[in-house]
Amino acid sequence: MKPFLNEDFLLETPTAALLYHNYAAKMPIIDYHSHLIPEQIAGNKAFDNLTQPWLYGDHYKWRAMRTNGVDEYFCTGAATDEEKFLKWAETVPHTIRNPLYHWTHLELQRYFGVNRLLNPQSAGEIYHQTAGMLKQEEYRVHGLVKKMNVEVICTTDDPIDSLEFHLDLQSSNATFRVFPTWRPDNAVNIEKGAGFSQYIKKLGAVCNVEISTYRMLLEALAVRHDFFHQVGCRLSDHGLETFYATDYTLAEIEAIFAKGVKNEPLSEIEMSKYKSAVLYDLAVMDARKGWIQQFHVGALRNNNTRLLSSLGPDTGFDSIGDWLVAQQCARFLDRLDADNMLAKTILYNLNPSQNEVLATMIGNFQDGSVPGKIQFGSGWWFLDQKDGMERQINALSSLGLLSRFVGMLTDSRSFLSFPRHEYFRRLLCNVLGNDVEKGLIPNDEALLGEMVENICYGNAKQYFGFDV
Repeated sequence: MKPFLNEDFLLETPTAALLYHNYAAKMPIIDYHSHLIPEQIAGNKAFDNLTQPWLYGDHYKWRAMRTNGVDEYFCTGAATDEEKFLKWAETVPHTIRNPLYHWTHLELQRYFGVNRLLNPQSAGEIYHQTAGMLKQEEYRVHGLVKKMNVEVICTTDDPIDSLEFHLDLQSSNATFRVFPTWRPDNAVNIEKGAGFSQYIKKLGAVCNVEISTYRMLLEALAVRHDFFHQVGCRLSDHGLETFYATDYTLAEIEAIFAKGVKNEPLSEIEMSKYKSAVLYDLAVMDARKGWIQQFHVGALRNNNTRLLSSLGPDTGFDSIGDWLVAQQCARFLDRLDADNMLAKTILYNLNPSQNEVLATMIGNFQDGSVPGKIQFGSGWWFLDQKDGMERQINALSSLGLLSRFVGMLTDSRSFLSFPRHEYFRRLLCNVLGNDVEKGLIPNDEALLGEMVENICYGNAKQYFGFDV
């Protein structure tokens, strides 16, 4: 019986341990998709206590606390930081076999050297011990990032964002680089009605123009796209329910857009046509600049309308959706490929039943121009856990080239989430180690060690081409 969270955590064989400790563990981190706040990075934010980086904005933990019978007052409400932490500590023992249990204790160990289990008995001591440490310079944001050997962070940014903090970071003495990511969802989501029309006005104000036509929308987005490129952006990202590739004419899109900015009712087919058009045009912008585009597909968002109205979005009321994706994904990518406008692309699914769909889809559009041009992205959100990551690794291994995979990301709002890279790396090495022990792949340390290093770091470094 192995002790919990020892040095060989998740590593079931000697080969897995060798691959992790000798190869994976030492590789720097390229975190190419996160929701970290640029202002906090630029300001090298200090945290007063563990609640602030752990529980502020973490809907994973809020969902678990609510399920454990914790009142909203202690999740997103007005409770003190210590009260919220104590309620989280009460919840932690009940999260066994949920990834939160592993992540919580990995983060306590890796950042603070705390090896005790978090529970109601240990909570007070851990809260005050870590609060004291967080007051030290090395536990400000830059120190936390450096401690995890992070080389690159990509944030998620709206086209109307000023990127002022990214500009500040370009002249900072940080040991890591930070790049923006273009996330134009607000210009895509025409179904938002008044929210969409208000966003178009904000975009116009940023560009000093009143946007009244679809052509003008594209011109305004192109201006912002150019600006993002100047600041170092090389990635876009889209959060979609599914892919959109409905046939349309430009005249139809102009008419649909005119209705959208006036907040007039739209049919399902009109919304699908608009999204098909704007996503295509945005993808062309990316291709022309040599960017990488990412598509996170399959979240059924904001299901609890009562709590959405009081707490807002991204507060823990989303789930896995079950839209069909194969046909529309193929048509969308094919349109771009036919016009020689298919950029490097990463596809992420939230529904695990679609693993093999996307793992085979990427093979349809590899063109030999670069290794792994089209990527099946790592386990995301509800699949960002042991089973989800292993299933993604196995699907990609069986139907594509695992050796060309660009690896893990945090997709997190917390500066304490970088051990998720370690979690992934241990699982990767365990999969390979088990195959060696079963005689399924050769016991060739040099071959497998290089493969592990590439998946953990080298492939991403080559694929994204960040100036580091």
